[in-house]
Amino acid sequence: MSTHTRNLSSLALLAVLVLATGCGSEPGAEPPDLAPVSATLAAVERVSEARAIEVFGTVQPSRQAVVSSRVSGPVTAMKVSPGDIVSKGQALLQIEPDSIEGQVSQAEGALAQAQAALALAEKNFNRYQELHKKNAASDVELDMARMQYEQASGAVTQAQGAVRTASSVAGEANVVAPFSARVVEKLVDVGDMAAPGRPLVRLESRGGSQMRLSVRETDIRRVSLGQTILVSFDARPDLGRIEGTVDEIAAAADPATHTFTVKVGLPDRQAATGASGRGYLAGDPVERLVVPAGAIHARGGLELVVVRSKDGKSRTRAVTTGRPLADGRVEVLSGLAEGDEVLLGIHGPVPDGSPVEVQ
Repeated sequence: MSTHTRNLSSLALLAVLVLATGCGSEPGAEPPDLAPVSATLAAVERVSEARAIEVFGTVQPSRQAVVSSRVSGPVTAMKVSPGDIVSKGQALLQIEPDSIEGQVSQAEGALAQAQAALALAEKNFNRYQELHKKNAASDVELDMARMQYEQASGAVTQAQGAVRTASSVAGEANVVAPFSARVVEKLVDVGDMAAPGRPLVRLESRGGSQMRLSVRETDIRRVSLGQTILVSFDARPDLGRIEGTVDEIAAAADPATHTFTVKVGLPDRQAATGASGRGYLAGDPVERLVVPAGAIHARGGLELVVVRSKDGKSRTRAVTTGRPLADGRVEVLSGLAEGDEVLLGIHGPVPDGSPVEVQ
């Protein structure tokens, strides 16, 4: 390389260094003749808000039952299917009544025998009373006649109870709905053997439902009976948040999950049984900085805002945002301070140092 060429390269490098040094010594310097920016201003505000605490739960009917019978025997007829609506007292299924009718007949026969024995004992007791008045029967004989009469009377009472019991059991050969309900599931089919205590049909009430929430120990103090709580259904976002009323609070926590079950009554059945949902409890108030959501500009994975500095010029800042508010504002976690003025109505970040004209 010639001496002339080396001198030119040195001069060029020196010029670059001088420019770089000059830029570093005056960080606030902007290019001249920047076009003014027309915008509206909004101040960064500090608000106090109680954040909602989400608790999860499931939808359950307000009343449900698994119907069984005290009768043993094969199921001879199923009169309902899942999804059917039944009224109170409506037949659900029938159990073979042959053996049951035999038990009723046997009880009635025993009652007839006891009544005949009672009639004979009563007649004998009356005769001994007359003989005793004439001194023709001793006290012991009269007492024996009285005892036989009372035993026969007790036997009749016992036989009458047996008839009532057998008749009651016979009535359960036709299994009926205990309340107006929807049939959720049938647990037996025709030909299956029914037995006392065996589940036959599962029912749930047709009216309102409940959201059963699992509330943590630290949050149960926020819940009280009769309180109104907002709930939502995960599978029905179109319904939004609806109001429910706290109907019941468990007296003890689940030792495995350390949560309390809170039953929130819902006015209408708007979600299927077992559907997931959540309730919203009012938390402790917290202070947050907020700005209108329109002031935030997403660029290259960054969130940017443009503020008006004290000299009336624009400055672009990177911020970190948090949760949005219902009124169209958004929380700002970093990058801004209370009282800062942000620009609205612009399409994105503008050159720093641009004069700001307030609309």
